[in-house]
Amino acid sequence: MRALFPGSFDPVTQGHQDVLRRAALLFDEVVVCVMFNPNKSGRFPITERLDRLRAAATDLSNVTVDSHTGGLLVDYCRRVGIDVVIRGVRGVPDLDYEMPMARMNHELAGVETFFIAADPALAHISSTLVTAMSQQDRVPE
Repeated sequence: MRALFPGSFDPVTQGHQDVLRRAALLFDEVVVCVMFNPNKSGRFPITERLDRLRAAATDLSNVTVDSHTGGLLVDYCRRVGIDVVIRGVRGVPDLDYEMPMARMNHELAGVETFFIAADPALAHISSTLVTAMSQQDRVPE
C-alpha cells in the first residue's frame, strides 16, 4: 500500500523525520511531498525543502520525494494512485485542524487519513519554532 506524507516542510523538522521513519515501517511505499499552503509564506525555496527531505530519507528505501504546488492534495492522490494520507499530530489543536481536511479528502476522492501521534519528546517542535530559533542563531533541543 502506498501512502502520501504531505506538508510544507518549511523547514523539515525532527518531528517530520520521526513521522516519516515510522510511516516507512507501516506502508510499502511512502511519498513525502512538498505541498503549497496558501496560508503560509514560504521561507525556503521548494528545491531546498526537497533536498532536505531527500537527505532525511536517505536510509529509507521505500520513501520517494516529490512536490505538488498546483491544485488540491486529492488531485495529486488521484494522479499518482494514492489512497492514504499520513498526518503527524502533536495534540488536540492539530486534530482540530486536520479533521475537516480528512473528511473533505474522503468525501472528494475516498482518500483515507492515517494519523501518527508525535513522539512526546518532539511534540513541542514546529517549523515555525525552528525558523524563529534559527533567526536567533539557536536550535531547539
